[in-house]
Amino acid sequence: MRKTALWPLAVLALAASPAVAEPVLKDGFDALARPLVEGQYVTGLVIGVIGKPSEPLVFGYGRVALAGPARAPDGDTLFEIGSASKVFTSLMLADLVERKLVSLDDPAAKYLPPSVKVPTWSGKPITLAHLATHSSGLPRMPNNFHPKDPNDPYADYGADALYAFLSSYTLTREPGLTYDYSNLGAGLLGHVVALVNKSTYEAVLTERIAKPLGMASTRLTLSAADRARFAEPHDAGGAAVHEWNFAALAGAGAIRSTANDLLRFVRANLGLVPSPLAAAMKLQRERRHDAPPLDAIGLGWHLRDDGRTVWHNGQTAGFHSYVAFDPERKLGVVVLANSAAGVVDELGYQVLRALRGETVRPLELKSRVRPVFPLSEAQLDGYTGTYPLMPGFALDIRRDGDHLVVQATGQPSFPLYAETATHFYLRVVPAELDFRRDPSGAITDLTLHQNGHDLTGPRKPH
Repeated sequence: MRKTALWPLAVLALAASPAVAEPVLKDGFDALARPLVEGQYVTGLVIGVIGKPSEPLVFGYGRVALAGPARAPDGDTLFEIGSASKVFTSLMLADLVERKLVSLDDPAAKYLPPSVKVPTWSGKPITLAHLATHSSGLPRMPNNFHPKDPNDPYADYGADALYAFLSSYTLTREPGLTYDYSNLGAGLLGHVVALVNKSTYEAVLTERIAKPLGMASTRLTLSAADRARFAEPHDAGGAAVHEWNFAALAGAGAIRSTANDLLRFVRANLGLVPSPLAAAMKLQRERRHDAPPLDAIGLGWHLRDDGRTVWHNGQTAGFHSYVAFDPERKLGVVVLANSAAGVVDELGYQVLRALRGETVRPLELKSRVRPVFPLSEAQLDGYTGTYPLMPGFALDIRRDGDHLVVQATGQPSFPLYAETATHFYLRVVPAELDFRRDPSGAITDLTLHQNGHDLTGPRKPH
């Protein structure tokens, strides 16, 4: 549910300063957003900004849904925010710490039923801080995660399944040593903070965060009235898909929200409005662990290696989110899309850089939906293998029925689309792959092209 970029994001080069008037800002952001809509990377999106001297501004593009009137989303349109939920989960933890109800160094097992045997490493437990910094040693997902409905995969993964996994799992490394992004760990943290509060995850979100900050549209459960402003979700190919619902792992990605609400949240993090959570928010932003390749991590928030950007993103089957701010300059950005499109992250960082007065230019994107070159299953098998591109980073190519999928180290797998017999592209992010053959026609290596980087690696057949 997080980072879909295969390669660390690189922002290109439109000048938009926080000191200019709103129409000029809109012209600049229109130019940045247009390639995503025209290239069919997103069905619709909203850009929300906080930049002196303006009050928060929201700009909408594209469509809320493919059918019906051509209406663009706005600041009150509801979106799934996916893994950006983890920031709220960690804020719930920081709030408990500030209220002296827990310590960051407390073992997670302390707050679970005695029957649950949380794994340890030579007696060293998994702590609450480990869960919030993705350094617990737990895998990205539990091995007993077998959705009854793949279109709504988290809906039936309950506490019993979570407890069964924890009691049977053996750690492969010591907690606290290595950053390794884990939806499971964040989901477990959300479950724990709900137990400590003697409540549900959604109730804690509402009572401890949403109500105090005036975020009246931030929730998990949608009413009939909410449904009327809930954007239609779309996958990387532009097809409408099912929304996601969560049970025990709600803390990993269950929240729905709006650009207006998330701008209120960012303003509170920037200290622009009074907040009872100010101390907890400050605690969240303290650097706690390296998080390669791009950044470090606090409690939930990622700290970009430019030294001034605090951020998180999120993706579900049909949505993508990006939330970031610059604490020193009091600038912030929220981008929400009703499509599973990792390029939203690049747009969001472009907008933040433009608010800083830096020069940026629109992304040069080929249309995401292009004719697909026909290849038989036997031909597709000739591309499969692992392609090491740099130390610790490889692409694994597999066949899934009548198409290929690619999985980068530590990331989910995504479909590949053939434009020719040797040139493939992704729709979820703007990335291209070129394969090379030897005189006999066998695939020998591939080159990944993304954000100005070209990485080549040899094929190692499975």
